[in-house]
Amino acid sequence: MENLAKALVGLAALSFVVGVIVAGPMGGDILGYPAESFSRACSNMALLAIALMLMGSKGQAATPGA
Repeated sequence: MENLAKALVGLAALSFVVGVIVAGPMGGDILGYPAESFSRACSNMALLAIALMLMGSKGQAATPGA
């Protein structure tokens, strides 16, 4: 589970970099996808990675009042 989360973080970073390049002065669509689609992909993969990390915490969350 942890490896999948790390892979999603890596893909999110790659998607962010591609989105910045596409939105920049040398911009244009890559395979017909505008920069906004890379931004959305980056956000979605980052949220999935966060969810996987929280699911894999194995009950080590802090308890209130402890």
